[in-house]
Amino acid sequence: MSKITKKKSKSCDWIWDEIQKEAGRSAKKEPSLASFLYETILNHHKLEEALSFHLANKLSSPPLPAMVAREIIELAYKSDKSICRAIRKDIIAVRERDPASHCFSTPFLYFKGFHALQSFRVSNWLWRNDRRALALFFQNRISEVYGVDIHPAASFGSGILIDHATGVVVGETAVVENNVSILHGVTLGGTGKENEDRHPKVREGVLIGACTQILGNIEIGKGSKIGAGSVVLEAVPPHSTATGVPAKIVGRPQFKQPALEMDHTLFGVFSDDDGASKI
Repeated sequence: MSKITKKKSKSCDWIWDEIQKEAGRSAKKEPSLASFLYETILNHHKLEEALSFHLANKLSSPPLPAMVAREIIELAYKSDKSICRAIRKDIIAVRERDPASHCFSTPFLYFKGFHALQSFRVSNWLWRNDRRALALFFQNRISEVYGVDIHPAASFGSGILIDHATGVVVGETAVVENNVSILHGVTLGGTGKENEDRHPKVREGVLIGACTQILGNIEIGKGSKIGAGSVVLEAVPPHSTATGVPAKIVGRPQFKQPALEMDHTLFGVFSDDDGASKI
């Protein structure tokens, strides 16, 4: 899949410029949405301002009004610039990898996988800054609003795509490195009541198919592909394709980083004579 070319930007933030241009065109083409687009994008000067407004309105509840939620989100952005960089890498990931995303403003406005991930980044900042009660409150609201349950202590890199997102569950000690793509219904969970490091470690470039369950403190090696509906209970070596219940190695991905290509076919599958082995 070809990468998006960086555009010239008057504000030095080409992604935000593109989002505003797209929203302006949409407001003219669909006047019934003009008020929404101005309120959400066109009246703001920075991507962080617009996103904090948008997420706060979605996550607000009687105990945490939108104004208070927005202040918390903006404080996270101001305190940790790595969150701001991750936002941009994540939205590029959606635009490049999801064929349903024809522009940057679409995931920004409408894709709950993107919204849930950016909301998680705030809850993770709260957790790391010893505001754990509020982090757990955010986790609960994210789960209620988006159907995505990520523990605020989990670790996520950037350039992450959570496609469709419904039913994604990620445990407390899980690690998801850069440039990973995750489909709906995926669980990165434990296998029992262990109290220590008990969740999967997903390395860079991994593609995880829909409704896959990866359980336990196991490593999914760099550049691997997990077929849809698999139950993975043991480690997957780098650059391997695993599928089945329980999952076994069936071949090798065609590309070094399957997450970037989003090809869910089992290219390069071993035949039984090739010695396809259980993980």
